[in-house]
This record gives sequence, C-alpha cells and structure tokens, in this order.
Amino acid sequence: STPSSTPGTAGRYNLRKRKPKQATPKSKKQQGGRRMAEKARRRGRDTSSPPPRGYANDVEITIDGIHERSPAQRQVFEVEDPDSYAGVSTSKDRRSLADKWRELYANKDFGNIVLLIALYWLQGIPLGLAHGSIPFLLKEKLSYAQVGLFSLAGYPYSLKLFWSPIVDSLYDRKFGRRKSWIVPIQLVLALVFWWMGSHIDSLVRDPTDHIYEITYLFLAIVFLSATQDIAVDGWALTLLSKENLSYASTCQTVGINCGFFLSFTVFLALNSVEFSNKYIYSTAHEQGFLQLGPYMSFWALIYVLVTLYLILFKKETRPTGEDAGQESEYGLVETYKTIWRICKLPHMRLFIVVLLFSKIGFIPNDSITKLKLIEHGLHKEDMALAVLIDFPVQIFFGYYAARWSQGESKMKPWRIAFILRLICAALSMLTVHYFPESGLTTWYFCIIIITKVTASMAGTVQFVGMSAFITQIADPVIGGTYMTLLNTLSNFGGTWPVFFIMRAVDYFTSATCMFPEGSEMSAYSCAAQEDRNRCTKDGGVCDVAWDGYYVMSTMCIVVAIALYYGFIRPTVVKLERLPDHIWRVSKDSRR
Repeated sequence: STPSSTPGTAGRYNLRKRKPKQATPKSKKQQGGRRMAEKARRRGRDTSSPPPRGYANDVEITIDGIHERSPAQRQVFEVEDPDSYAGVSTSKDRRSLADKWRELYANKDFGNIVLLIALYWLQGIPLGLAHGSIPFLLKEKLSYAQVGLFSLAGYPYSLKLFWSPIVDSLYDRKFGRRKSWIVPIQLVLALVFWWMGSHIDSLVRDPTDHIYEITYLFLAIVFLSATQDIAVDGWALTLLSKENLSYASTCQTVGINCGFFLSFTVFLALNSVEFSNKYIYSTAHEQGFLQLGPYMSFWALIYVLVTLYLILFKKETRPTGEDAGQESEYGLVETYKTIWRICKLPHMRLFIVVLLFSKIGFIPNDSITKLKLIEHGLHKEDMALAVLIDFPVQIFFGYYAARWSQGESKMKPWRIAFILRLICAALSMLTVHYFPESGLTTWYFCIIIITKVTASMAGTVQFVGMSAFITQIADPVIGGTYMTLLNTLSNFGGTWPVFFIMRAVDYFTSATCMFPEGSEMSAYSCAAQEDRNRCTKDGGVCDVAWDGYYVMSTMCIVVAIALYYGFIRPTVVKLERLPDHIWRVSKDSRR
C-alpha cells in the first residue's frame, strides 16, 4: 500500500502486528482477507468471526505526515478471516419497501421528518404555480415576450444566496433561530394567498392590462418562499439527529416535488374545462372544476395551520457543544467575504462560467416547447398527463444518477446527458413542426411523451451528477456556504436566459393576418398571441412566414454544441481530475 496524500506531500506507514504467533500467512485465502473485510465493511456486515491466525483482533496503522502542522492520525482496521465467508452470498441485501417504511415509522425522528416534508411541500405550491400553471394560463392570451416578462418572477429562487447570510445571522434566540424567519414568512404568505384568492381570477382573465401586477405578486411570493427555504434548509441540519441527516435531502425532494405536482399537474387538470366536463361534471360547464382563486385560498388556510403548529407545539432546541460554537463562527460580513474568496479560486472561475452558460441549449425546449404544443392544439390536461408520467421517471433516474456519478470520471454521466438533451431539443422541434392539423392522435401523443420523458431523464441525470460533484469539491469547513453558492449559480444558469430567449422568439417571428379578397379589413401583424386571436375573430388567417421558436431553438442548439466541444467538455474533464485540496478555501481543510 502507498499513502494517499496530496502532491508534494510524503508519508509513511508503520504497521505493527499485535502478538504474532507465526509468520505472515501466504495462502491465497489469507492474502485476500483484507479485501474481503473491505467488501464486508461496504456491505455493512457486522461479523464476529476470529481473525486469521497470527494476527490479533486488529492491526494498528500509524500515518505520520512530514509536515508538523498535520498531526499523526491513528486508524484501526479490522481484518477478518475469509474462511468465515464460505457459503455466504456476496450480493447486496435488499429489503422490501414495506420494511423500509416500517423502519422509518419507528424512527425517533419520524415526527420531524414529517414536519420537514410539510414545510418543503408548502414551498412547492408557489413554485408549481409560478413555473408551471401560470405561464400556461397566460400564454392563451399573451405573447412570448409577455410570458418572458412573467418568468422574472422565478428569479429570487435562483438568487437566494445573496440574502441567505442575513437569514443565518439575524434572529431571536428565545423564539428560535429558524422559527424567527419561518413563522412570519408563512403568515405573510397566508395573507398574500388569501388576498389573491379574491383577485387573481380577474387578473388572469384579462392579463394584457395586468401583466405587471401578476408578475410583481408572484415575484413577492417566490421571494418569500425562497427565504423560507433558506431557513428550512438550516433547520434540517439541527432538527434531525446526526444518524438521520441523510433523510433531509429526501424530505426536500419529496416535499417540493409533491407541492409542485399539485400546483402544476393536478391544478391544470382540474382547471381544464374539457377535463372537468369529461370526468367530473355530468352536464357541460363553461369553467373548470377548480379555479385559481379558491385554490390559493385553500392553501392560505394550510399555511396558517402549519404555522400555528410551529408556534404552539414545536420548540426549536438550541445546538450544544461544537454546533453552538459554529453558530457564531461565521458572522454576516465573514460569510460574504468567504463567498468572495471562493469565487476568486483560479479553477472556480472556469467552473462558474460552465454553470452559467451550459444550459443555454436547453432553454427553448424546457420553457417554450410545451407552450408551442398547446398553441398547436395539445390540451392542458394532456400536458398535465405527460408531467404525471414524467414524475416517477425523475425519481427513479435521480436515484441511479447518484450511483453513476462516482469514480474517477464523476462528470461523465453529466456529459452524456448533455448530448442527449440537445438531441431531445432537436426532436422536440420536430414534434411541434409536424403536429397533426386534424388534431392530436394517440400515437403522436406517445411520441411527445417519449421525447419529454427522455429529456427530463437527461435533465435529472445532469442535475444529480452536478450536485454530486459540487458536494465532493465543497470545502467541508464551510460546506453550507460553498454548496449554496454553487447550487445558486447552477440554478441561475437555467433561469437568466429565459427572459431574453422568449423576447427573441417574438422578435424573429414574422406573421401577417390575411383576409379574403373584397374584405374591408386590411392586413396586420399577428405575431403575438393576442393578435392571432383577434385575427381569428375578424375572419382572417394568420400566415406565419417565420416562426421565431424554430429560429431561437436552432441558434441555441448550435451555440450549445460549439460551447460544449470548444469549452465546456475540455474544461469539465480538466476540473474533475483536480485533487480536492485545489478547491479548498479554509486553512483547516487544506491540512
């Protein structure tokens, strides 16, 4: 064995056997003891078999570095007899799903896990509206440039890093560090939701004159939800015991996805007139079963109930020992200085450029394709069904993507998924271009679902792979700030181009409303959705010479391919091969 050390650092191993009785065994079985013990350790097997003959119960290894600043580390490895594994299957133990749920229910943190899921669930409700349902409702009456204006409402969730140190630093110790923010924010959200329950339907019914009011309202909602997310993420680290911290990410994934699913898929289906008349009403109605106003009023009550539970029944415990010292280790100013030191790392600058520009090729497909399909005749409930099918696929591939993103080529799945997403973006253009004029058919709907699910699968692999890489390179001493910075930049890379690309779609679109000969109406531009609707009412036909969607999709795909092979791919391959200490900022983590 050779010591694992950073370049330029030497070390030595001093192995001392305890109570040797004979020479070192040289049989193949005994030589494989250490390898089998390591496999057993990875399987989590707890064995009590005796060690090989000639060895005591453990072998002590002392690792001494030549630098005096690195103290000697002592580790003890258990070496087990490989004969004890005879006849034992080496396959991984697989427990049934029911056993895992019973174990979770019996967990001492079960109540806290449910609370975390509920808090993250409340975050998913406004996100599902802002990023899912509202753009669909607005696109029926607005242009892409106007829908792009509304997309600015989602920016706070990608920029929360800039005020997260304030949330971590200012609080009331008596009431609780995290509750000081979560309780008032949820009460304000409840008030805003309750007010919008009485006014939002009239605003969405005539969005042309109220697009700014709608954008400002949801901008405030997403800002409050992002701030709540900062406090909940911090609370999860102390709310759960150390042995159950792995459930924190699971709570976040389950909670936010379920809230998003309700506000997007379920709401769009129940809001659809066609779906309601077909599956709910016995007689035809002019409106869907669930309107936006009552939906938001219902969740205002849920916000109040959850907040009252936090006030009356949930006491936030103060951290003790080392955790208490860490609370005051980094103040507000020091946290911002740390963020700046991270950004100044030489290799970090290249990585930030990758995070900000690697998603340009996917924006038209992720943000515009679904709106184009609805414009061509796809019903909202059909799109909701596609999202319903897509939901379990994301969960499934999210689990396996974490396993694929291991080893030396950690970002290889990310690079493969990059190419796959570009292929899906090109195929999505074809599904829009060849949409049946006679209406949606079953086989064509299957093609749409396959394309969407494949693109979503690739996106999930990229997201999990990038998250795994960020987790590995993050400085453990300041891991929270480090990971928040990189995750924020990654999210912002998929948010900032949306506004500009949607405006460009209208800019490159050339369409004219044509009327029959002898008509008193004169031709006019019908590039915007509002003008197209007016053209149809006036008895004309909107003749589209150039569709800006195809122009922007093609441009983004070409730019993405050039960036990938010219900069992104060689940079990512270079960065993933760097040793971990290159990414460190604090002195303690470099030792």
